[in-house]
Amino acid sequence: MKCLVTGGNVKVLGKAVHSLSRIGDELYLEPLEDGLSLRTVNSSRSAYACFLFAPLFFQQYQAATPGQEALRCKILMKSFLAVFRSLAMVEKTVERCCISLNGRNSRLVVQLHCRYGVRKTHNLSFQECESLQAVFDPALCSHVLRAPARVLGEAVQPFPPTLAEVTLGIGSGRRVILRSYQEEEADRTVKAMVTEMSIGEEDFQQLQAQEGVAITFCLKEFRGLLTFAESANLSLSIHFDVPGRPAIFAIKDSLLDGHFVLATMSESDLRSPELHRLAPPLQAHSTPHLDDFANDDIDSYMIAMETTADIEGSRAVPSVSFSPGHQPPASPGPYSEDNDTEPSIEPGTPPPKKFRSLFFGSILAPAHSPPGPSPVLAEDSEGEG
Repeated sequence: MKCLVTGGNVKVLGKAVHSLSRIGDELYLEPLEDGLSLRTVNSSRSAYACFLFAPLFFQQYQAATPGQEALRCKILMKSFLAVFRSLAMVEKTVERCCISLNGRNSRLVVQLHCRYGVRKTHNLSFQECESLQAVFDPALCSHVLRAPARVLGEAVQPFPPTLAEVTLGIGSGRRVILRSYQEEEADRTVKAMVTEMSIGEEDFQQLQAQEGVAITFCLKEFRGLLTFAESANLSLSIHFDVPGRPAIFAIKDSLLDGHFVLATMSESDLRSPELHRLAPPLQAHSTPHLDDFANDDIDSYMIAMETTADIEGSRAVPSVSFSPGHQPPASPGPYSEDNDTEPSIEPGTPPPKKFRSLFFGSILAPAHSPPGPSPVLAEDSEGEG
């Protein structure tokens, strides 16, 4: 693989890496016929991010040497981030960026051609790996919001940097509400400050959601994509369903696509009176569980990771699926939650805050296996590193 980035696109590439660094510690790099794919997933499998840069984004782009198969690799995020550490310096001094994969030496070579003939070469070690793909489909989501990233960026600006989660919902008058999420304090005499921002329907390019719906997700990852989209003057689409199902944040341009898939808090975890005032019971089919531990249906919100080692036609941007995959409780299998011992909970003790994780599994299709992706569903385990 060899590609050449010139001009302002070097900074765009650097900003994309900065956004991905808010998600995971490893960067999955895969050259495709449709362009260069950069992907990552966090350690808890609750957030996934992907950027696909089209061939037209590059001055030169070659996915693989003729007659050879394209390499797929992963590298440490901090190693690749160090190349674009100072975006201001990259914008002022770097004129061209050449990225190449050397399979013989297992090196990812990044050359920065700067002003006055200065050339900086970074040799980064990588590991060959399977293709990291999340299965999702924004078209299956019931609610869609789309607005200029600048509008959403200004809305989240007042929230403190230490805020972990934010609630997005539709209030009265079809106004979009962004409110800081705070866990219910054991000592009710302690009053935490709650920040709320309201955006009118006229500021949105698309608003397909009913009043009363709301989701709660991590703000850090959301800010990462917002910063990138705002710098590129792009619109941001938010696709979501009921609480507990992943939300999809997407940007699209003629030269690149970006998807961030974030877990949302389940409805049974949203116990704050302020949140219930914004988000009453949504639909009849989303009845909250009486016991979030005994009736946990987390298997319904898994995301599969597929490999395309022997399948040329499936090398594309992942399409994400929210199709629930309930397993009959009467037929426990190797991935049944009945095999796990739940911790004892004292009566009257509220359950801890819990996100529905987006699980990833991986397989490497053997040579004799029939063509076609085979998703693997992995169970949540607190013992995993």
